Amino acid sequence: MYNPPLFQRLRVRPVCTENSSTNVKSFKQLLNQVVSDSLARVSGIDAPDAHVITASRPEFGDYQANGVMALAKQLKTNPRQIAQAVVEDLQAQELAWIDKLEVAGPGFINVHLNNQDLLERGATALAEVKSLLPEPAQKQRIVVDYSSPNLAKEMHVGHLRGTIIGDCLVRVLESCGHNIIRQNHVGDWGTQFGMLITYMQEVSQGQSDIPNKLADLESFYRDAKERFDNDADFATRARQAVVKLQGGDADHLQAWEQFIDESLRHCEAVYEKLGVTLKRDDLDAESRYNDKLAGIIEQLREKQLLTEDEGAQCVFLPQFVGKEGEPLPVIVQKSDGGYLYSTTDLAAIQLRAGELKADRSLYVVDARQSLHFQQVFAVARAAGMADEKLSLEHIAYGTMMGSDGRPFKTRSGDTVKLSELLDEAVRRAFDLVSEKNPELEETERQTIADRVGIAAVKYADLSKNRTSDYVFDWSTMLSFDGNTAPYMLYAYARIKSILRKQDSDPSVDQNKGAMRLSSIDAPEERMLLMKILQMPEIVQMVADDCYPNQLCNYLFELAGIFMRFYESCPILKAEAPLRESRLALASLTAETLKQGLSLLGIEPLERM
Repeated sequence: MYNPPLFQRLRVRPVCTENSSTNVKSFKQLLNQVVSDSLARVSGIDAPDAHVITASRPEFGDYQANGVMALAKQLKTNPRQIAQAVVEDLQAQELAWIDKLEVAGPGFINVHLNNQDLLERGATALAEVKSLLPEPAQKQRIVVDYSSPNLAKEMHVGHLRGTIIGDCLVRVLESCGHNIIRQNHVGDWGTQFGMLITYMQEVSQGQSDIPNKLADLESFYRDAKERFDNDADFATRARQAVVKLQGGDADHLQAWEQFIDESLRHCEAVYEKLGVTLKRDDLDAESRYNDKLAGIIEQLREKQLLTEDEGAQCVFLPQFVGKEGEPLPVIVQKSDGGYLYSTTDLAAIQLRAGELKADRSLYVVDARQSLHFQQVFAVARAAGMADEKLSLEHIAYGTMMGSDGRPFKTRSGDTVKLSELLDEAVRRAFDLVSEKNPELEETERQTIADRVGIAAVKYADLSKNRTSDYVFDWSTMLSFDGNTAPYMLYAYARIKSILRKQDSDPSVDQNKGAMRLSSIDAPEERMLLMKILQMPEIVQMVADDCYPNQLCNYLFELAGIFMRFYESCPILKAEAPLRESRLALASLTAETLKQGLSLLGIEPLERM
């Protein structure tokens, strides 16, 4: 029979003696620690999960610890008894930052935080907004593989999601203090380059305008492909060109380098429009691994993992079978001796595990490649190319769909160039800004449109669960209503407008330090400050789980809570010191929104 508090079963553990917390990093992290330690002391079970969550309703407190339920099941005892014992244990520690603890329902522990501590944390955040970012328990080296265009073509809409999701994740992970290694694993090697080099040599005879010919990569590729498909002699020369290229022929390498350089210029123009942080130094091209692929095959052979099947070298692992129970191969070398993406990916894993000494390796690639990555990761583990210390993670995302429910295309059915999509977003944003603010100078309207248009495309994508397909809709993403970029940008600009109005009041000290948080007596004030102080928890969730929509949802909720605060609590008309306190709360909200949008890769506007 379980008789709480069972202190006779106490394990030797340090008791938390912290009476006041001025660390703004994360309430959830702190509560998880103290409740977990208390559960261990009360039950004698080592390191139980406190399972602290944000309370769903104000009457349930600020946080709720739900770990008692699983622990009671393990001990086969009454969860309310354990919960009461934990409450008594925590109360005995006199944790001043906790105002009240109570047992609810079958064994939940409701936690109400102390208002004075909230104000102190808010003051710290006001003095240094970066304190709202989490500090990881252990800093890691994290490789993020994203964007990864094929340099044979221009970037198209299919590259949008991987590019902006990946860029958001590296921003978030860097903000947490991790060492991030960006890897743009571009396709710059293979059969299509023999075709393109042959066509480039053909059209360059007697001409000097190859850069102009390459200005439209899509047309250049389409023309070369047409020659390849319809001219047997051209196709033969193209295949021979691949052999010469891979053999290191100087002329073919020079032509290849010229094509790659022009292709990268196209990519860099798109990255600049998107505000993406990828640089040429981040290239991790397929060609980098060309001289490593034979060694990969040899390692697999030494591990006795290779099986020849119809002339191809394959790896069969027991966990991968088809619908009929047939084994599914991982083909690493074709019957003609050529290598595949799987071979290159294994070489990349070996580099990231060995030379780069990564703790995590994230692959931001669409969900249709899920089986490929499951198999490649499994082969890498089986071959000893990556041990369990390296976390290999496929950050899968769904497809951007058109209104017809099919992958997004032009009306003629062609693939949409990403640069043209972004230009269209800016044009539509300019029309919208001109309609709403015709009195603005054209240059100012264009500046706003540049920011709003790109933000609308990025936010529309990032605000969706990345694993889901979503319908691309101009009217929705450019709307000022709902969880959209225009709404978020307007919310920030409106708060900044409120703060500017204090400039005309001589009774207000313009020094930011004069804006002191001194009151959260009104429910709307407290709710707003609590939401702000939850920022590090959300950022940590995105860093751990890689779902940017969690951050978008948080920022949208924060903007909505601010509007309720603004409507219920007069700011500029309030008497000092309440006015200064509310101005401080408004300023902290604006800075939190700015920081959150920056992590999404969106730069806010001071005026709209």
